Amino acid sequence: MNTPKRYLITSALPYANGPKHIGHLAGAYLPADIYVRYLRAQKRDVVFVCGSDEHGAAITMQAMKEKTTPKAIVDKYHALLESNMKDLGISFDIYHRTSSPIHHETAQEFFNTLNDKGDLIIKESEQYFDEEAQTFLADRYIMGTCPICSYEKAFGDQCEKCGTSLSPEQLVNPKSTLSGQTPSKKKTSHWYLPLDQHESFLREWILENHKNDWKSNVLGQCKSWIDAGLQPRAVTRDLDWGVKVPGEAGAGKVLYVWFDAPIGYISATKQWALDHQKDWRPYWEDKDTKLVHFIGKDNIVFHCIIFPVMLKLHGNILPENVPSNEFMNLEGDKMSTSRGWSIEMDEYITDFVKKENGGDMMVDALRYYLTAIAPETKDSEFTWKGFQDALNSELVAVFGNFVNRTFVLMHKLCMGKVPPLHVDLLDGTDHKIIQDIKHAKTSVEQHIENYKYRDALFETIDLARKGNKYMQDKQPWIVAKQVDENGVVTPEAQCNIDNALHICLQLTANLTILINPFLPLTANKLCHMMKVVDKLLDWENAGRLNLLSVGYALRAPELLFRKMEDSEVEMQVQKLKLKSEKLMENTPVTNEPAKAAAPLKPEIQFDDFAKIDLKTGTIISAEKVEKADKLLKLEVDLGTEKRTIVSGIAMHHQPENIIGQKVVVVTNLAPRKMRGIESNGMILMAEDADGKLVFVNSDVANGSNVS
Repeated sequence: MNTPKRYLITSALPYANGPKHIGHLAGAYLPADIYVRYLRAQKRDVVFVCGSDEHGAAITMQAMKEKTTPKAIVDKYHALLESNMKDLGISFDIYHRTSSPIHHETAQEFFNTLNDKGDLIIKESEQYFDEEAQTFLADRYIMGTCPICSYEKAFGDQCEKCGTSLSPEQLVNPKSTLSGQTPSKKKTSHWYLPLDQHESFLREWILENHKNDWKSNVLGQCKSWIDAGLQPRAVTRDLDWGVKVPGEAGAGKVLYVWFDAPIGYISATKQWALDHQKDWRPYWEDKDTKLVHFIGKDNIVFHCIIFPVMLKLHGNILPENVPSNEFMNLEGDKMSTSRGWSIEMDEYITDFVKKENGGDMMVDALRYYLTAIAPETKDSEFTWKGFQDALNSELVAVFGNFVNRTFVLMHKLCMGKVPPLHVDLLDGTDHKIIQDIKHAKTSVEQHIENYKYRDALFETIDLARKGNKYMQDKQPWIVAKQVDENGVVTPEAQCNIDNALHICLQLTANLTILINPFLPLTANKLCHMMKVVDKLLDWENAGRLNLLSVGYALRAPELLFRKMEDSEVEMQVQKLKLKSEKLMENTPVTNEPAKAAAPLKPEIQFDDFAKIDLKTGTIISAEKVEKADKLLKLEVDLGTEKRTIVSGIAMHHQPENIIGQKVVVVTNLAPRKMRGIESNGMILMAEDADGKLVFVNSDVANGSNVS
């Protein structure tokens, strides 16, 4: 593929209803920033847009919680989010907001274009209505008992306890959060986007055109949605807060937040263009533009299925890639701001960036660890111990150690100047490290282009690791002891010292270029130490061995990173637990009796058990079975074969969330037809304390026997 003329990079718009945690940073903002900084170093035409999502029920609910107005809420949290992103080095070209006039105009124009072309349909339906408040109720304004786990405060769109996606009709004993009364049903009309009319386009565009370049987790979720059958999706709601639906027919209605929020990428681009006297249209209309959306997995359906249909109908370009990340957990549990089990970005900034001198190094320390454990293809986990190990054992002991040794020895043995390179005296060890430097550029470049930032970062740190080994092999401090009768280092020894330190300094300059997309503040500090301008960071300079001129005086080394003490780890872990406990104290605890243990089944003999053939496998596709609420159709890779298995777990797991899940399968169970589908096996599941079915899995190879 030819290099695009320009790039438009987006990160998912965060809700301006509260602070965001580092899991959000790792999912959609840091990966995008790494990619954008790399593109800028390549001198590409790139615009990086984001902004606050300031509409929807989540905003109005937060306003009620804080006893203020939606406007006050979005103003408060937009400023916080913008500040947090900047403090953590996220280099947006514009951080916009969907409450701006230009966004409202853009979203209304978008709606009118689709509506005037007949691309939207109007449907009448019954929705919950609060008679006392005299308003239709958004899903988040309805609370009741979860049908899955019996949690009494589940919302109409999701149960916060078990995580199940719900609809208001599924709730037991639904109540309005506005009045506390049982809502009634009332007819209302809304505009819908008929996604079912675009299934063939989506199947070809995603599952055929992008089957080799999109992530498997993204493709798997998209396939699951499409195979399950797409349905028309409402694009308007009966609410007060949001983008008003234009025209008389739209009185009292606003655009559904899922419809107006992604249009925020377009309005942000328009505002950026106005601010910089540019034309915004090529970034959304020229096919030579590469559009890339960075998101978390909970946004896949919106960015891969719904928004592309909108863009196609509106005449805009489609995304070239949507490199979604999975979720990042925290200290053994799901990260959750509402439960207090999270590290907010603002919290980290307060504790580590603003409290100490050299806070910049702690910005890059966080960026490093989040990239090293990025949930690129599966969920990952942040632990404070892991953060400490990454900082102390990698950034300090490998990267920082190499740079410090190089500068200290250069000042001690070469009068603080870049020594010459004696090409005729280079040996095999020298040539090997020179090749490693050149190879690192190619390898890092390939990984970044393919959105594999963990691998790219590893290659960069590994080059520093190789530099340490090279330094240890050369031992210039030992060679410096080879002196003549006057105590002067012999010419041959000095040449060997010069070569070793010249190569180490050129390697340091290369590390500065390669680390810049990941740790920009560290790269800036290295440029200061080497007394070079930012032009050094141009990507075309990577792999070169003439970046620092012979005889050029360099500054004394500075501390790039500091070690993290055990006491700091313990303090942060305890702080996390106390915060969670304090929040949970305000959560009602049900006094339901403990669930009785299931009775034991009749005793069997060993020969009975020996008849069962158990093997491990991986779920490679999952979809709902039509007209069967409890059944999922699974395709399981058993290593030597693939099998179709129908499993009654649809009430416990969404199909798009279990792609890639390891399972244990009973493989010699007689085939059985269920809803016209022949099932060839059984997935083993366990029931937890809340009655939810959970997987019994293993990380061994597919097809392994279980005994």
